[in-house]
Amino acid sequence: MRLPEWIRTRNLPDQHNIQHLLRRHALSTVCEEARCPNRGECFAKPTATFMILGRNCTRNCGFCSVSSLGPEAVDDNEPENVAAAAEELELRYIVITSVTRDDLPDGGAGQFAKTIKALRKRIPGVKIEVLTPDFLGDPDPLRTVLEAGPDVFNHNVETTARLYPVVRPSADYERSLSVLETAKKIAPHIYTKSGFMLGLGETYDEAITILEELRKVACDFVTIGQYLRPTKKNLPVVKYIRPEVFEDLRLKALDMGFKYAASGPLVRSSMNAEEMFEDV
Repeated sequence: MRLPEWIRTRNLPDQHNIQHLLRRHALSTVCEEARCPNRGECFAKPTATFMILGRNCTRNCGFCSVSSLGPEAVDDNEPENVAAAAEELELRYIVITSVTRDDLPDGGAGQFAKTIKALRKRIPGVKIEVLTPDFLGDPDPLRTVLEAGPDVFNHNVETTARLYPVVRPSADYERSLSVLETAKKIAPHIYTKSGFMLGLGETYDEAITILEELRKVACDFVTIGQYLRPTKKNLPVVKYIRPEVFEDLRLKALDMGFKYAASGPLVRSSMNAEEMFEDV
């Protein structure tokens, strides 16, 4: 399907400086690995979403271009490398995500905690958002991450429950909702956040249902964006959703009680995360 005009991204100046910095610190970003259409704009700020625990995911979601080859060894230097890169970039708001590591006993929660602590030590006053996998629904790894003290806990539901067998075959919609609900119970003072995509074949009513169910688990922030096929190996786009539909969903989300809602064709979970936090 040809991209509609409202999804075309702008050409931006060369962004090699931030890429060289990331390579120098042996770091990956979800911006690059997931082929985010906004990576040029974010790198220009500069900002980036650091992806820890390697480049290879133990799951194989239909929408995602991150590699699903065998998992890599955990890098003990990674937390300090993330902190050093963030300090060099003079970042005041940092997003940390990871591949899913079902092979690790704690799902990688310990590495999240170490990274949060390294950032707090090196950059006093920094704000930190984590975007985690579901940890197979185990509350103990979730507690490990939350006790390290992030400012925002993010876990994406990605799509409607009906489409999970195709879009997220190794995940479970109810489990993802439970992760958000448990996070709020463990640390009610920490903002919770989730996001989902349109254009995978969901109906408008199903999108409304996702919003309603996120509010039932006291989710504070929500992001809604257009699914864009990252490679030919991934699921095709079923439909390009018009901007006015995204705006309608944004307003409905606010009416439901979300503290902040970002909704638009090029909205992504971590894009403008700092602005969302500061606005609230």
